[in-house]
Amino acid sequence: MSNATSASPSAPIANRGAITACVILSVIMQALDTTIANVALPHIQGDVSASADQINWVLTSYIVAAAIMTPPSGFLSAKFGRKRVLLVAIAGFVVASVLCGLSESLVQIVGFRLLQGLFGASLVPLSQGILLDIYNVEERGRAMALFGVSVMVGPVLGPVIGGWLTDNISWRWVFYINVPIGALAFFGIVVYVTETKLDALAKLDWFGFGMLSIAIAALQLFLDRGEQLDWFYSSEIIVEALVCVCAFYLFIVHMFTAERSFVNPRLFLDQNFAVSILFIFIVGVTYLASLALMTPYLQTLMGYPVVTAGIVMGPRGLGTMFCMFLVGRLIGKVDTRWLLFIGLALTAWAMYDMTGWTPDVSQWTLISVGFVQGAGLGFLFVPLTTIAFATLPAQMRGEGTGLYNLSRNIGSSVGISVVSMLITENTQVNHANIAAYVTPFNRYFDMTAAQGVSPMTAVGRATLDGMITTQATIIAYMDDFKLLMLMSIFAMPLLMLLRKPKAPPAVDHSVAME
Repeated sequence: MSNATSASPSAPIANRGAITACVILSVIMQALDTTIANVALPHIQGDVSASADQINWVLTSYIVAAAIMTPPSGFLSAKFGRKRVLLVAIAGFVVASVLCGLSESLVQIVGFRLLQGLFGASLVPLSQGILLDIYNVEERGRAMALFGVSVMVGPVLGPVIGGWLTDNISWRWVFYINVPIGALAFFGIVVYVTETKLDALAKLDWFGFGMLSIAIAALQLFLDRGEQLDWFYSSEIIVEALVCVCAFYLFIVHMFTAERSFVNPRLFLDQNFAVSILFIFIVGVTYLASLALMTPYLQTLMGYPVVTAGIVMGPRGLGTMFCMFLVGRLIGKVDTRWLLFIGLALTAWAMYDMTGWTPDVSQWTLISVGFVQGAGLGFLFVPLTTIAFATLPAQMRGEGTGLYNLSRNIGSSVGISVVSMLITENTQVNHANIAAYVTPFNRYFDMTAAQGVSPMTAVGRATLDGMITTQATIIAYMDDFKLLMLMSIFAMPLLMLLRKPKAPPAVDHSVAME
């Protein structure tokens, strides 16, 4: 939610290129950190002695913090000045990145990732606001295309760069790499970007913001720790659930009764926007949750080196970039709902193919299916944003973009937590079900005893247990991919609730990547 007013709508042409380069660098830095840590997770897990479900807190803590702090970015820029807030955000992001790299325990790295997310939340909307101010209406389409590419650099280069750094230097360098990028962006903004006018009357609904933040944080703790503490058999989980429900209830009541609430309830009177909020939540779940699943699948089950895993995951981002450019040309010529249908169909097909994967799947299959999944996101992201804001009044689009991005981020964090929880639970259930057939009376083991898998010996039992665990884990991954496939299919009926806009709005692409 960027501040619309600016001191530099007519910035000197000589400086415009430098300003663009600086803000794009800050966006790339933030976009990289969304995915660069994924391939390093198994290495981080070993160094900080975390379990498989705990290590995903490194991802979810960052996303949750960014989700909480994205909506207030407009208020902060109006109150303190956009340049000043952007500089603080860059400096804080870089310092938090260094602290992440220096972390020696799970608590430290999760805490510093939270700090990183808090500072990084405003980098994208404030950078976008600067670009919108220094380019005139005719040139904004080109500027937003460049902005969109910089946002998508993360999914393309993040796994590749993260894999190379982890394999050749250390996982800590996936965080240290932000230092030179952040330094260039910081000094460039100091030199070239002018400050905006301050709004002394700018106010933030602190109660609404606080209740929503508490509800989101409690929900994330509930999901992340539920499996570890056996859900409602734990008093901590009960408290977290109650805090989430109560805080959300207070937020809803306040939203409908306060004179000026944190979230304007009139936003939900727009049918397209209300449906799109649910839609982008599902998109957040299916895309980033599947990325979180792929890293341990490739490195743990398939035994891929971290660099190879990064290279194999990279084509997802290429598919997204290619289709975003294609969709940009199709919007206005093709019904947006058909583009969304294609995106959901591609995503569902990719997930369907994944449900049949085993550790013997070929690299070509991994790359091609990943490209298709990325293409599905390309067909979803920009068209969904276009139709979400097509019928929303112009004066409400600022609030709308904040809520829209909040929903996407919550979907991402909830999705990662849920699929990680299901992997842990289903692996245990599948292990028990398969182990029920492993007995000395099963004639199959008479034929395989020569291979050292006889349940009658200690070595054989250990070998069998490892084989059973592997098979149980494979089935658990299949179940997760099937869940994500079903979510994509069940989202298709929502298309019937979307109304075709009378004419393409002039600002669609300016909010497409916020």
